[in-house]
Amino acid sequence: MDKGDSVGYDQVLNYIVGALRDTLGRVPREIRADVLEIRIRQARPLALVTVTGILFVTASGKPTTKPSEGYQVTLEDCRLTLQAMTRSSVYMVEDKLLQGFLTLPGGHRVGLAGTGYVEGGELRALREVGQFNIRIARQLPGVATPVMPSLVEPDGRFLSTLVISPPGCGKTTLIRDIARQLSWGKSGFWPRHTVTIVDERSEIAATWQGEPQTDTGPCTDILDGYPKTVGILIAIRALAPDVLVTDELGGSADVAAIIEAGAAGIAVLASIHGDSWENVQKRPGGKELAQSHLFRRLVVLSQRQGPGTLEKVLLL
Repeated sequence: MDKGDSVGYDQVLNYIVGALRDTLGRVPREIRADVLEIRIRQARPLALVTVTGILFVTASGKPTTKPSEGYQVTLEDCRLTLQAMTRSSVYMVEDKLLQGFLTLPGGHRVGLAGTGYVEGGELRALREVGQFNIRIARQLPGVATPVMPSLVEPDGRFLSTLVISPPGCGKTTLIRDIARQLSWGKSGFWPRHTVTIVDERSEIAATWQGEPQTDTGPCTDILDGYPKTVGILIAIRALAPDVLVTDELGGSADVAAIIEAGAAGIAVLASIHGDSWENVQKRPGGKELAQSHLFRRLVVLSQRQGPGTLEKVLLL
């Protein structure tokens, strides 16, 4: 997949303050365009995950491959960053913190880690947040174009498709663009489809205050923040989609829900972590997924030639 520009990076800077923002603000523009993630870890060097690998950032903003030269993130950096990202109202987003992420305007997702408070075997609060993984949201319109002809019937109807990919290989970017293209339609190739996105982690549509921050098409409904099992059932009962879209299938409950959608005559577009269909079937729910024969197409991604490398499209 092609790299983007520095717009997303610049948007994220609005939610980082103090010395940390100053440091990141000095990073050269040509490096910003390559950044996939900003990694902030207390008492460790500030790092950037780029399309070519991991770089550390010196206090002057210069990229380096040496951790010892990187700006050392402080407790105050982490405290001020969390305040900025939650608008000083941590309690208002406590449910998101317990899920381990926040979504910023522009659809940028921030993974969080710290000290968990556990009661009765359940995580009740997240304290002393000292690690932030800021994933820069990237819209790459057209990235799905090479695979689209393989994913539709001759009459233009979409075939249920599973995208298989290790983390960080562009699966969310790909399914977002497939959903967009189906929703808009393409004259002479496929009609406009009614699409419902069950966006549990607010990554596909990147909804902010009720408004999607990405182009998901004119015929798309979004269930933002819904657990997959709940959102899928609501989509089946209330929204009558031609295509149901969801990201990162987990265990057997997620699999059972999408199988039910398929049984209702709805095409499914989903993704799952893995490096092959064979290994996916070894995961919880994977065997049931294979036995259901729900998916007609498998798209396998890797990082072999950079994020978003298309390994193959399998026809089932």
